[in-house]
This record gives sequence, structure tokens and C-alpha cells, in this order.
Amino acid sequence: MASDNIHGEVAPGFEPVRERFAANFTRDDVHREIGASLAVYRRGQKVVDLWGGYRDEAATVPWTHDTLVNVWSTTKGVTAIALARLVDQGLIDYAAPVSNYWPEFAQGGKAAITVSQLLSHQAGLPGFVEPTSLEDFYDWETVTSRLAAQTPMWEPGTRNSYHAMTFGFLAGELIRRVSGRSVGRFLADEIAEPLNADVHIGLAEHDEPRVAPLVAPKEDAPFDPETMAPEALAAVANPAMTPTIPNDRAWRAAEVPAGNGHATALGLARIYGALANGGALDGVSIMGPATIAQLSEVQTRREDVMLGFKPFWGRGVGLNDSGIFGPRPDTFGHTGWGGSFGCADVQSGVAVGYTMNQMGAGLVGDVRAVGLCQTIFACAVD
Repeated sequence: MASDNIHGEVAPGFEPVRERFAANFTRDDVHREIGASLAVYRRGQKVVDLWGGYRDEAATVPWTHDTLVNVWSTTKGVTAIALARLVDQGLIDYAAPVSNYWPEFAQGGKAAITVSQLLSHQAGLPGFVEPTSLEDFYDWETVTSRLAAQTPMWEPGTRNSYHAMTFGFLAGELIRRVSGRSVGRFLADEIAEPLNADVHIGLAEHDEPRVAPLVAPKEDAPFDPETMAPEALAAVANPAMTPTIPNDRAWRAAEVPAGNGHATALGLARIYGALANGGALDGVSIMGPATIAQLSEVQTRREDVMLGFKPFWGRGVGLNDSGIFGPRPDTFGHTGWGGSFGCADVQSGVAVGYTMNQMGAGLVGDVRAVGLCQTIFACAVD
């Protein structure tokens, strides 16, 4: 796809971002784009809003400005931001035990687990012990009751291993207990609709025509079940996660707040754009700077058992020690399986959202995303 087939606009000085974005459509490797979107805010102003390609692998339906796509674990960052809204309102304390808000969670020796430990993958609940089906994910009470009754796989606070799917049910139940609303409803009411951010957890049927199906990676997954530690395997094997699960309507309709968010790149960029701009965008404030600092404060610098590196977990977001979000270590956000991401850098005021339908195999560090961030932050330097 030539550069002139890329749609949208960039502000003066950000022209290299358009070229980098366009180049991903002509790659000669497994990461060649089918369809994608990219949006960037800088100090509250939109400076990049681009899209191109097709919603389908057969290249028959053009990708449009409002194309939605499942963003897998990029959803976790959005869920963490929703919970941070309750912290900002004084309704949740990160240092408090989870059981203060969810009494049943105290079962199995979990009474002392704090909200911070839960959000930084230290709670010892990376997966389900009881056999669990994908259909169980669609019944909120079933999965949250199992997690409430479960005994941690390690002493909470002493290890961290990515809670690939359980993270969303755990954080989402906290949101539900405190707000009285499901995580999807709370996100819509308190963040997405006020910010005019096209981001959803639990997709309405009337939005189905806008969705681009995901296309499975063209390379093998970086994880080998035969060699994974038990706690790491538990995160992805019960039930087994496959790349194209999100192409089913049942998945899209449910609320799986660790992995079934649907978003446009602009929607993600608007949410992270508020955080990069002191908590407000276009006159709408979702939280104050002090809460943003708490959200992004590092809780563990250990190597993550599942991921195999030190992700420097904040309270539901990852810090940028590995450099995937550009040059600044304090930039924070979350990536999704396949390549999508959202991130914010308070120092420069830059926020980015990126979505695509051709998945890469990795959970973090997709080459397209890394390259885009390098170019974006290079253009954003004063």
C-alpha cells in the first residue's frame, strides 16, 4: 500500500510518523499490516490521526476512521484507569485489602492481599484452578466466585506472574462492588462517554458492523507450554486462549476486562491523552495528577514468571523500562496480544493509541508498535 492510500492527518513536524505508519503496510515480513489505525495527542492536542488498509484479510472492506478491533490485553490498562477513577473519587484505597470491598475474597488466605498487589500481578491468582471453559467467562458470577474461593499459588507479594485473564475479573469485581456497576458500564459512564473515546468492554450488537476480525499471527507463539512454569501455564491454558476467539459474537458481547476491549486507536489515545495532560482532555477531567502518579508508581521490579523479563508493574499498567513506549522510562501503558497498545508520558504530554487486525505473536514489544513509538517521540521533542 502506497503512502497516498493512508488516510487522516498529522500536525506539522509529525510527517515522519505518517511515513512510518505507511511503511508497515509494505513490510516484507509477518508483521505486514492488513488494516490499522494510529492516533497521538500532545499536551491535549491531537497531532496524529491515521488509518489505512482493510478490515478483512481478503482486502474487500476498507478500514475506516471508526473501525473497532479487539485489543486483547490493552484492555487491562483501560480497566486499571477505570479503577483509578474510583481511587481519585476516594472510594478505593490502593493500600487497603481487597477484602474490605469484596468480603468473600478473604477466603483461602487472601484477607491481607492489597489492591496494589492485585493490580501488579502479585496476588497469586494468575489462572483458575478449577476447570474453566470459555463459556464460563461469559458468566461473571461464576468466574468471580471461583477466584474469591481460590487459594493463591504463591505467598502474595513475594512473586509476580502475569494474570493474563484473571486480572480483569479481579479488578472488574472491585469496580462492581464499589460502584454498583459492571466494569463496562462504569467505563462508559465515567470515562469513555465523557471523553468521547470509542472504547468498549462488552460490545453492543449495533456496533458489530464496525468491527474488524482479528487475523492470527503468521509465526509461532513465543511461549512453549511444555517448558512453562505451572503458574505461567495456568494463565493461558484453562481455558486455552487462541488468537481468533474475539471473532465470535459471544466473546464480543461479554465483559472480559483483561482481554475483550474493543477500541479505535483514537479512542485509546483520548483516554491516555487525558492522563498525559494532567487528567483532563477537552475540558473533561477523569482524575487528578496525584492519582495518575499512583497509577503509574512501580510496585514490583522482579522478573515476571510468565513474561520472562522485568515489566516494572505499576497499578495495572506497565512502566517503560524495556523501551517499548519510546525513550522515557516513566512512560506507562499496556500492550495487547498481537500488537495493539495505549500509552502516556506525563513529562512530554504525549499519548498514543494503536490498533490493527494482523496479529503478531508477541504479548509485548511488537516491532510495528516499537517503531511507531520511536518515531512519535522523536517528533515530539521540543
